[in-house]
Amino acid sequence: MKGISYSRYGGPEVLEYGEVRDPKVGPDAVLVKVRAAAVNPVDWKCRAGYLDGMLDAVFPVVPGWDLSGEVVRPGVSVTEFTAGEEVIGYVREDFLSRGTFAEYVAAPVRTLARKPRNLSFEEAAGLPLAGLTAYQVLVKALQVKRGETVLVHAAAGGVGSIAVQLVRHLGARAIGTASARNHAFLRGLGCEPVEYGEGLAERVRGVAPEGVDAVFDTVGGEALKASAGLLAPGGRLASIADGDVTGYGGRYCWVRPDADDLLRLTELVEQGAVSVHVDRAFPLEQAAQAHRLSEEGRTRGKIVVTVGDAAE
Repeated sequence: MKGISYSRYGGPEVLEYGEVRDPKVGPDAVLVKVRAAAVNPVDWKCRAGYLDGMLDAVFPVVPGWDLSGEVVRPGVSVTEFTAGEEVIGYVREDFLSRGTFAEYVAAPVRTLARKPRNLSFEEAAGLPLAGLTAYQVLVKALQVKRGETVLVHAAAGGVGSIAVQLVRHLGARAIGTASARNHAFLRGLGCEPVEYGEGLAERVRGVAPEGVDAVFDTVGGEALKASAGLLAPGGRLASIADGDVTGYGGRYCWVRPDADDLLRLTELVEQGAVSVHVDRAFPLEQAAQAHRLSEEGRTRGKIVVTVGDAAE
């Protein structure tokens, strides 16, 4: 089958389009015909070798953890899905090798849920990792409650744009950091935007003088440091970008595959509580260009790659 792979760590130039090994479908897996796969910052960080201390790489590596597609064949023990069903998945294993940037993927059933009926394959591919990250941090780690005020960093990005929608769904007030060009986009999601950069703390205090009840950090560094000083008494802090969050009394979070959480996200999308914005879509063979764009860090919503005709 056709796919993207890399045989060594490096820049986007190490990504090659061509033949990759066909997947083997274990008893608890589902063979999925991939229609689209999302690009996430973790993809190029893995490709560059930044996560080598955490995840073994079995070269050649097919990148990608997100997918949307159609079930071709369930494994012999799988009763949850049948051939022809449309699914989404956060297909992460504890090593790098068998990713989603390919025509077919053998996905463990624990990583899959049915695809939201009201999303295209491109949009649906952008939901799993970003949506699960936002859901697990806000609902499980920060335990956001109705009436609270929540600050979300990089709120126009893939994780952030879903996070602010979930904050609103939970009945809380959403404040989000973003560049000025994305402020109108955030207002459309029900979020109050503030400019990031120098003076961030003062700008947040200008709209939330008594502080914020929770901070969802997706940036780290100076944004994390400033966030710690913005918490109201009893406030909570979580980061997906910077392990130093524990030094501020917060939690460092890493998203986990969870079929129940993913199904809940599907339901929220179908209820109109959550939408997925696709900034740019590339054909699979242009995955290197998609990685380059992701590395620039200025994406509004999600970047995806399409396999075949994802619009069918």
